[in-house]
Amino acid sequence: MKIGFSAEDEAFRQEVADWLNQALSGEFALVRGRGGPGDDAALIDERKAWERKLGEAGWACAGWPVEHGGRGLSLSQQVIFFEEYARAGGPGRANHMGVTLFGPTVIAFGSDAQKQRFLPGVVRGEEYWCQGYSEPNAGSDLANVQTRARLEGDEWVIDGQKVWTSWAEWADWCFVIARTDPETKLHPGLSYLLVPMDQEGITIRPIDQITGDAEFFEVFYDGARTAKENVVGDVGNGWKVAQGTLAFERGASTLGQQMSFRNELDEIIAIAKCNGKADDPIIRQRLADAWIGLEIQRAGALRTLSADPSLDRAGMTNKIYWASWHRDLGELAMDVLGLEGEVADDFPYDLTRLQRLFLFTRSETLYGGSNQIQRNIISERALGLPREPRG
Repeated sequence: MKIGFSAEDEAFRQEVADWLNQALSGEFALVRGRGGPGDDAALIDERKAWERKLGEAGWACAGWPVEHGGRGLSLSQQVIFFEEYARAGGPGRANHMGVTLFGPTVIAFGSDAQKQRFLPGVVRGEEYWCQGYSEPNAGSDLANVQTRARLEGDEWVIDGQKVWTSWAEWADWCFVIARTDPETKLHPGLSYLLVPMDQEGITIRPIDQITGDAEFFEVFYDGARTAKENVVGDVGNGWKVAQGTLAFERGASTLGQQMSFRNELDEIIAIAKCNGKADDPIIRQRLADAWIGLEIQRAGALRTLSADPSLDRAGMTNKIYWASWHRDLGELAMDVLGLEGEVADDFPYDLTRLQRLFLFTRSETLYGGSNQIQRNIISERALGLPREPRG
């Protein structure tokens, strides 16, 4: 495993840092540090303008191949870009779903016509995407989706419900997992459909969170339609494509996430030094443990991103590790803040970043596969233990 970076990579790091620091001033100073987890509904129009700024400068999809509008960055350069973006306080990406999940999926599985139609809008920061996976009875058990799609002439007609859909209210399109063969169960018979959001037959309802925001939504499909050709991969092969999307979710951007974690930890340490909590030996040890945990995450992510296939199984531990660590960091933040952490204005709450951190991280051991599901994955797929009985 190579943890260091070459002189060429370090020069690239400086280029990225200089551009970000210059770009995140002036009209875009407002978005600096905003729009992260627990704050994703903040400054929507301003962050969309920021996406267009990234697109104009060629940074929106920098890791994509050049022929699809990216810069064709090496893996190490992608890591550097995500780290420097977080270090500079770059706002939460308004088109995270399009850039990180949808685009790479279409590049890997889509037709030439789909690439020509959909990728340029993401590169320019002009078309926004959301993800239609989870349902009320199919969260971690994704293969149990009940949303149906039937072919009528040249269109798919979709009926069903999705939940926990980030950015549904502001997205132009959604990639939807639906059952196109009603005679099948679980993995077979699923298809990966691209569905326009602005149409009759789609109802979007916000889900109010403990933070007072509503950055997740329920989406109801009641005769919603999309063109026959808007299927990525073969009809009935949606499970394979969906798993490909999930694999892209845990790519180089993980290092950017960890840099955001480092920013949070640095803020907590600074507060502890200022208010005297750093003199408490228990708090001091918890701060040290948090720092150690973050270093373990970085080493683990770099190992997972290496080309060694023997590390694939080790990578299955990453999600449960960072989610549990981040949840504990939120609790540490409140203990460092003390009574100040319990004070906020009346509803709708004007929460500080660390208060949002504490509240939002309650969800991180649930979404993307709960800790219980992650333990099953580790035991069955990584360790080869007997499968859990399915009742």
